Amino acid sequence: MIHPVILSGGSGQRLWPISRKFFPKQFNSLNSSQSIFQETILRLSNSWSKPLILCNEDHRFLVAQQLKEINCFCQNIILEPDQRNTAPAITLASLHINKLNPEDLILVLSSDHYIDDNKKFIEMIESSKKYAEDNFLVTYGAKTLSPSTHYGYIRRGASLDTATWRISEFVEKPSEELATSFHSNEEYFWNAGIFLFKASTFLKEINSFSPEIHNYCKHALDNKTIDNDFVRVNKDEFLKCPNVSVDYALMEKTSNGLVVEFDNNWSDLGTWISLSELGKKDNNQNVVSGDIVIQNCHNNFILGNERLIATFGINNQVIIDTADALLVTSKENSSEIKDFISKTSLHKRNEFNEHKKVHRPWGYYVSLSQSEYFQIKRILVNPNAKLSLQKHKYRAEHWVVIKGKAKVTCDNKIFNLLENESTFISQGSIHRLENDTNEKLEIIEIQTGSYLGEDDIERFEDEYHRV
Repeated sequence: MIHPVILSGGSGQRLWPISRKFFPKQFNSLNSSQSIFQETILRLSNSWSKPLILCNEDHRFLVAQQLKEINCFCQNIILEPDQRNTAPAITLASLHINKLNPEDLILVLSSDHYIDDNKKFIEMIESSKKYAEDNFLVTYGAKTLSPSTHYGYIRRGASLDTATWRISEFVEKPSEELATSFHSNEEYFWNAGIFLFKASTFLKEINSFSPEIHNYCKHALDNKTIDNDFVRVNKDEFLKCPNVSVDYALMEKTSNGLVVEFDNNWSDLGTWISLSELGKKDNNQNVVSGDIVIQNCHNNFILGNERLIATFGINNQVIIDTADALLVTSKENSSEIKDFISKTSLHKRNEFNEHKKVHRPWGYYVSLSQSEYFQIKRILVNPNAKLSLQKHKYRAEHWVVIKGKAKVTCDNKIFNLLENESTFISQGSIHRLENDTNEKLEIIEIQTGSYLGEDDIERFEDEYHRV
């Protein structure tokens, strides 16, 4: 049995402002009507086991909701207390699956990659399964389409068949000169970050080369707690793990590694350039999406949101427009966005963390207008969902029902509001908004007070264990 393991802990900072800390790139729809995460799930073969998902605490409800939208049931959702890179994450997954059957295979996939042909992808995994069953650690190398300094590389060694080799070496993101030489040498592949191996084989190898990761992850999983669909590993034990990739912790050291040629169009969607390469180009090599008027422009990537974007006489630029942030940079510098964020005040701003549309386990809200002493939100509550029973110390709220029927708790009163009806929640009142119907509920909320931060919430009851 093949167990797909989906790693969904990335933050995707290089794709800001589309990708945000609490809504990273894998949960965005960039290439189709589904998100990248959903495309990854839908790519899996029906003959394989249900997927095992690893994500961080902040994204747990996004994962659950997006799985629900595509009618996918998973083995479990394992929550990582903090990011510790791929080696600890894969070790957790291997320990979990090893308890089911040590001889079963684990297929490790990132949740934020693009793969063009799903049928060819499944055939590739199935054809290389025999090597994993023989206790090899199989990884996959994509053909280099251009010299790239943004990808890691794998150099193939001795051949086992026409598409499988021993691994000669791993090379981290190289200089431009090295990348150019690698592109002209058929021995080098881009490292696609996909792995196939037995659970027992991986655990034996990781215990040999990085025993501290194996032991801390084992202790973290042995002391887990179960919360609905979520598996919470022990935080204190997991945070002892070094922050290290599986390539560095194991694959560069083992003698049992194989690389299989990835004969498919693949991208890690890690930069705006890699995303633009997948887009449809006009006669001047521009890739545009949205309400765009463009003239005398060449080789640009322009992604609009709702408003008109007009460009004239620009070349080699990246323009990304969202409801609350606009990015303008050259293609040459677009891969340095992560460094730009960390070296400026941008990482301290709310626009780095969240969009105006903020997802919650019960639905979402959109911030429509805000000043120092008031904020207006549009709130959508999913059918048969409810917010926590809560109160605010610094603000009052006025609710107006736009669509649906609201069940309102305010102190000792419980009552319904229909469309065009409203109520006032005074500062300090214990209250709850609920949708007990099968239709969506939409309200306008007007907040007033001396402080309007989201941390001004004291919860008393919550369906989602956030008390």
